Amino acid sequence: MFQPLVTPRTRIRMLTAEDGFLIQEYYRQNRAHLRPWEPRRSEGFFFLSHQLELIRVAQLEWEQQRSLRLVALDPQERQVLAEVNLSQLVFGPMQTAQLGYSVCRCHQGKGLMREVLQEVLNHAFSELGLHRIMASYQPNNRRSERLLQGLGFIREGYAREYLKIDGRWRDHVLTALIAP
Repeated sequence: MFQPLVTPRTRIRMLTAEDGFLIQEYYRQNRAHLRPWEPRRSEGFFFLSHQLELIRVAQLEWEQQRSLRLVALDPQERQVLAEVNLSQLVFGPMQTAQLGYSVCRCHQGKGLMREVLQEVLNHAFSELGLHRIMASYQPNNRRSERLLQGLGFIREGYAREYLKIDGRWRDHVLTALIAP
């Protein structure tokens, strides 16, 4: 099992079935805030049953070392503040992953996502042994651009119509961070 990480303002860990309501509430409260940056979500996505299934799949994928889905909770673990995903984990000669993240609307602009990502990236490099972590962002997402640059990610390219976000194919800037 993944051992929780702690930052000054958060406790970062995997979700369990007992956390279903917490992640459901996160997505419900941030539905409009996340819409421009995520795939279009069906109504079923916001149901507790669907969130519980996603938690089950995340645990299975971690056991298989295919992805690591984490949430940053407040210290009392009563609210999801942010989420971080390391997907497409590849070990062996590649040692890489794709980074995805989101932060609660009410916590954006306060340095929380940077705090969380620094801890997760340190863990990914030191404990998981990853060599390279890739992240992409839409060209109009200046917050993500500044966040990734501040964390040391280097721009590596531009992908036209890279991901289908909010129902439309969107261009993305491709970045990567190499282990220190």
